[in-house]
Amino acid sequence: MNSQRYPIRLGFIFSGIFLLLALFTVKLSLIQVFRSSYLADKADKQHNHVVDLEPRRGTIYDRELRALALNVAAYSLFANPKAMTPEQKSLAARKVAEVLGESEASLLRKMEKPKNFVWLARKVPQAAYERLKTEKIRGLAFIKESKRFYPNGELAAHVIGFANIDNVGLQGVELEFNKYLQGTKGVAQFLRDARQRDLMIEKDFIAPKDGHDIVLTIDETIQFIAEKAIEKAFVKYNAASASVIVLNPKTGEVLAFANRPTFRPDAPDKSPVENRTNRAVAFVYEPGSVFKIVTATAALEEGVTNEEEIFFCENGKYLVGNHILKDAHPKGRLTFRQVIEESSNIGTVKVAQRLGPDKIYEYAHRFHFGQKTNIGMTGEVSGLLKPTSRWSKTSIGAIPIGQEVTVTPVQLVMAIAAIANDGVMMKPYFIKYVKAPNGMVIEENKPQVVGRVMRPEISRRVRSILQGVIDEGTAQMAKMKDVPAGGKTGTAQKVVDGVYSHSKFVGSFIGFAPVDDAKLAVVVTVDEPHPAYYGGVVAGPVFKEVVEDSLKYLAGRKGL
Repeated sequence: MNSQRYPIRLGFIFSGIFLLLALFTVKLSLIQVFRSSYLADKADKQHNHVVDLEPRRGTIYDRELRALALNVAAYSLFANPKAMTPEQKSLAARKVAEVLGESEASLLRKMEKPKNFVWLARKVPQAAYERLKTEKIRGLAFIKESKRFYPNGELAAHVIGFANIDNVGLQGVELEFNKYLQGTKGVAQFLRDARQRDLMIEKDFIAPKDGHDIVLTIDETIQFIAEKAIEKAFVKYNAASASVIVLNPKTGEVLAFANRPTFRPDAPDKSPVENRTNRAVAFVYEPGSVFKIVTATAALEEGVTNEEEIFFCENGKYLVGNHILKDAHPKGRLTFRQVIEESSNIGTVKVAQRLGPDKIYEYAHRFHFGQKTNIGMTGEVSGLLKPTSRWSKTSIGAIPIGQEVTVTPVQLVMAIAAIANDGVMMKPYFIKYVKAPNGMVIEENKPQVVGRVMRPEISRRVRSILQGVIDEGTAQMAKMKDVPAGGKTGTAQKVVDGVYSHSKFVGSFIGFAPVDDAKLAVVVTVDEPHPAYYGGVVAGPVFKEVVEDSLKYLAGRKGL
């Protein structure tokens, strides 16, 4: 009986073994046929560690090669949740939350993911990196990266712009020249053992290509001078906004460019969008009396008057069409020179009536109003200059004094620069050149003539009149002791709900110095200043401070 049982049992055992072998064979065949690629790829990933090699993002320099934006080393914290116990995750979340001030619960949620790698914090402060590194928390490690650093804080923020945490430009030069600045990533591939430890055996390597450097026309010192002056006026007069631009009228190079309010390029998200808006190219306003340079130029160029002809300014009230034109301060008899010096609306309009709409439009167009300057900044708008076919009966009493027309500060500074430059308008630019990592200049901007606005002799006569504006007229607060300068004030009523406001103004000043050999042309605009609002009061002193300090600086280093 027993002897018969054993062969039966052995039969069952061998049958079971053969059945398992058959199943294993089928399973292995299926794996080999259908899942070989997937498993081979998984094994390759387990034993090969690919590391992106970050390129150096190009540096942005001022014209003297002083760094305005550069990359510095930074460390980013990551976790390996698969290698951590629940207790280790809790400890890590608590320690990281203490150091970085982040939510412990949020950090724990990140580490709940069944992954070998999750970011906990990108590009942490150096002090936080040092502290967490000493904790030696299991499952946490750092990767060395780099982050954008702006050594001067807010300085030239609207020119430089900013980049995101991955060093991709989002605004300003950082955005407009991102293709040059960013470089190309490299790749390194290392072998790992079964425990996912790097063996430091290099399998493949592609070197990163560093980004190009950008050299601006901006001068860091003049930028600082301009920003200090505009900030003072912005705060003193409780303004809604303000802008200042300084350039070389002979070349068109922008030496300083600032807006208020502003922002920190290293923390742009902490400022509202309007603070980051480049108002000097993207916002328009009616210029008011600064626009009288167009009428003055046209009148002298066309010979319809001269500096000494006397005009009766109607004691402050003058009917144009069905509209009564007024002067802020009633005047009687004024020479044409005094009309501009005292900024008489009535005297200016009487001269404009002699010229006629077509000539006013022609000269406004010569000054490139109603057209983009093509300075190269994102968001630039053209403003509004209506063709004469769209003028009303009262337009001849409005446009020559800076109403029914809108401009940008950059258009105004180019207009005054043309007067300063013997009537020749230069194209504005703020990029000097782009330099490759090997030092080769691959793109360079040179001074470029846009066109002639007036003859040189007319330019000299207009400059003389504009010098009188500062010496004898509405801009005496812009007068400097040792530097002869010329300019024009503007106090423009803002249009609110379709009508001119009696409480909201834009005070502005455009000017140049020295008069006969201008080194600098400047525009200053102060939006909704109060309690003072006249351009000569709120903007003139900014011009004076910027020009005086900048010329002293330039004299010390022997010019541009």
